[in-house]
Amino acid sequence: MKATTKSTFAKDVLEQKKVVLVDVWASWCPPCRGMMPVVDAIAEETKDWAEVVKLDASAEADITAELGVNSLPTFLVYKDGKVVSSTIGAVPKSTLLDLMQKAK
Repeated sequence: MKATTKSTFAKDVLEQKKVVLVDVWASWCPPCRGMMPVVDAIAEETKDWAEVVKLDASAEADITAELGVNSLPTFLVYKDGKVVSSTIGAVPKSTLLDLMQKAK
């Protein structure tokens, strides 16, 4: 799983041929920290057909604002450079996997 920044976002997310799950998180956010094992497991389970990318909202406030994110954690599912689905907050693993599967 890679961390993305404003300077690498296009390459890491927008130009990917695979489905991309972007985890917008912050270290000070308890639900974000709680989701870490879930996101790690999803990254491992979907590595053949998807990318999982983390975006630190504290360090990357500019791009977080550009994406319209105002709650953490926020999960954005990209396909062909466009957001195709999203969800906010700590959610079950099955919810994220379902959103990703629908984007395939």
